[in-house]
Amino acid sequence: MTDEPRPRTRTRRRPDVTELDLVGGPEAIAVTLHDPDPRWPELYREHERRIVAALATTGTQADVEHIGSTSVPGLAAKPIVDLVVAVDDVTAEEDWLDPLLAAGYVLRVREPGHRLVRTPERDVHVHVYDRGAPAVAEYLLLRDHLRRDDDDRALYERTKRALLARSWDDMNDYADAKTEVISAIKGRAREAREG
Repeated sequence: MTDEPRPRTRTRRRPDVTELDLVGGPEAIAVTLHDPDPRWPELYREHERRIVAALATTGTQADVEHIGSTSVPGLAAKPIVDLVVAVDDVTAEEDWLDPLLAAGYVLRVREPGHRLVRTPERDVHVHVYDRGAPAVAEYLLLRDHLRRDDDDRALYERTKRALLARSWDDMNDYADAKTEVISAIKGRAREAREG
């Protein structure tokens, strides 16, 4: 018998989805970068309060964080405020999705381990994951590193500007195109954290 801790298994209310459901299908969009806007943190706080109040109606506890480029002071961004919400069980949608829909958000993405709701105006995206999901830690790793590292913040902005010179049929394609640079930046963030 070993004293090694056993991996924690998550109790799910129901099986998670197994495929991507992009509600409404792909959307052609015009992605533009805006100079840093002091209203972005205020918009985050407004939606944080809105989310916490909505979830309180079912007694759901959640961790809410401001992520994405609008969470990094001094970084140009598309004018969409991203939040990540960590709940105990992403499959228990009646605990958190129903209250968010009642609060005015619209479901856009349902995929394994992740849901996305947004405002009808599409200016706020709310990513919902299980508490402890690796994706949440990755968002925070990138955000915190870009807040501290001027060189990587500038690299990320240059990359986004270069990509915006292209035409995109869907915002997800634009996001996917940034993956290589984001991975490199997160690698440096891990090194800095461990060093």
